[in-house]
Amino acid sequence: MPIKRISFDVAGDQLIGNLHLPSSKGVHPAVVTCGPMTSVKEQVTGTYAAELARQGIAAFAFDHRHFGESAGVPRHYEFYKNKIADLKAAFHALSAQPEVASHQIGAVGICLGCGYMAHAIANRSDIRGFVGIAGYYRDVEAMKAADPTGFANKVAQGKKARMHYEATGCVETIPAAALGQDAAMTMQSTFDYYTKRAVHPNYENRFAVMSREYFLEFDVQSAAPHIRTPFLMAHGPNALNPSWADKFYKAVPGSKEKISISSEGQTDIYDNPEIVEATVSQAVEFLSRVL
Repeated sequence: MPIKRISFDVAGDQLIGNLHLPSSKGVHPAVVTCGPMTSVKEQVTGTYAAELARQGIAAFAFDHRHFGESAGVPRHYEFYKNKIADLKAAFHALSAQPEVASHQIGAVGICLGCGYMAHAIANRSDIRGFVGIAGYYRDVEAMKAADPTGFANKVAQGKKARMHYEATGCVETIPAAALGQDAAMTMQSTFDYYTKRAVHPNYENRFAVMSREYFLEFDVQSAAPHIRTPFLMAHGPNALNPSWADKFYKAVPGSKEKISISSEGQTDIYDNPEIVEATVSQAVEFLSRVL
């Protein structure tokens, strides 16, 4: 499938993305994609964008500020306000492309990208459809209740690292994915994905500790009542936190549909060809109706 490289600016920083286009010529319905924490456009979003394009929907995968080829300092900073602002700018950049039908634009989120996307499109009706795939629908109140001391300690750790950065310019980092040590992601499946299957020169397995000050407080559930566009949730019993997904789905007030993903866990949804193809097929059927 053809790929068009696009750059756009957000708050003075240049962001870089790939617009995956269907093979047929003409103007296409399109989506912006958003993926898991710390990821880059050559990983999950690129995989899904390529399959969406193969099945007829143009799809934009880009590097957020602080990651990959995009600008933004400090590096490896998972800051939800910037990610949401990046997505809003990405919709604008996508709609300006001559290959894209500007009145037929939707949103696709995968894992935590569902949360960033939900906040980016909240209270908007111009985004014509929203697909959430294996979403990590973070419930901050539940997380605090489960481990109030551990939660507070990590927030404090992030604040200390942010103050250190502001005083010295030095960014304290830990691995994004690792086993047996402090890391942003510590499950075997995420370790296998980021350090083995999804290794790419554009990705560094690093996470700025200062991210924790705000990242821990990023609540996805609060966006659900503000979704104004038709919503398709693609989740499964072995994806992340099915109960949080159910809670989010129930709180979405408007048109909504749900499909089940059969998987061994979360990360095989990212790159198992059969799962990706089947999930995108159902997403395209939905998007073809609503865009």
